[in-house]
Amino acid sequence: MTSVPFDDRDGVIWLDGAFVPWRDAHLHVLSHGLHYGGGIFEGIRVYDGRPFKAVEHFQRLHTSARELNFRIPFGPTELDAAMRETIRHQGIVDGYVRPVAWRGSEQISVSGAGTSVHVAIAAWEWPHVFSDDAHSRGIRLHTSRWRRPSPDTAPVRAKAASLYNICTLARDEAEAAGCDDALLLDFRGYLAEATGANLFLVIDGALHTPTPDTFLNGITRQTVLALAQELGISVHERHIQPEELQQADEVFLTGTAYEVQPVRAVDGHSFELGSVTTMLSKAYTGLTRSAVVR
Repeated sequence: MTSVPFDDRDGVIWLDGAFVPWRDAHLHVLSHGLHYGGGIFEGIRVYDGRPFKAVEHFQRLHTSARELNFRIPFGPTELDAAMRETIRHQGIVDGYVRPVAWRGSEQISVSGAGTSVHVAIAAWEWPHVFSDDAHSRGIRLHTSRWRRPSPDTAPVRAKAASLYNICTLARDEAEAAGCDDALLLDFRGYLAEATGANLFLVIDGALHTPTPDTFLNGITRQTVLALAQELGISVHERHIQPEELQQADEVFLTGTAYEVQPVRAVDGHSFELGSVTTMLSKAYTGLTRSAVVR
């Protein structure tokens, strides 16, 4: 099934404080962010017309900007209002919002000093990352040769576009191997995450998840950890060796786009869609679909 290219759609995109026709939302080819990786972004899900945890996402967008040494010219409250207006303009019921910020084209030099910062917000309908079948049965992961870098070599606390080049390479590699997504280790060889989601293992009924010291401590990850605590599920955040996957009864991923995504296999080792994953998935769905505006 082919999809409509993202540069050829109807509607509007909020760009630098004003709405512009979707097809006219451009940046210059000599933008600093395009050449040197000076870009950050967020992903926000919309459920029944309501954005979920928008405040946390816009706060993280500003945190990412500080990590990359630039300042977003719109505060979280302004961005939240712009997002909600974008959702209204686009008529989004169940969808996805992409705020993005990047350095402008005042100069082409490794130094980013003196460049302007541009911000855009786009929204579109998007039910699931994977098919409904994969969402219910689970996906297959392929352990990648690419690794998450050390915190002293990359801005790992930022949702930086430059870091997602690793994810693109890993995901392409996984899909070429017949899998749905990639599993990345960190620079030390510990389990880290998937290309766009955090990792959880269920071992003897307890939840185990890698310590987020080389990758983002995802907002969905934090939400699921809180739900696990409410449900009385034991949680262990720690460094996890790859061979410990063989001890797991269940494996799942979490992310804004992924939600709670079961994993049915990693490199040929199979897992069941068990009670803990099911319980947390239902709890997360109940939270996102609640009448409370987030």
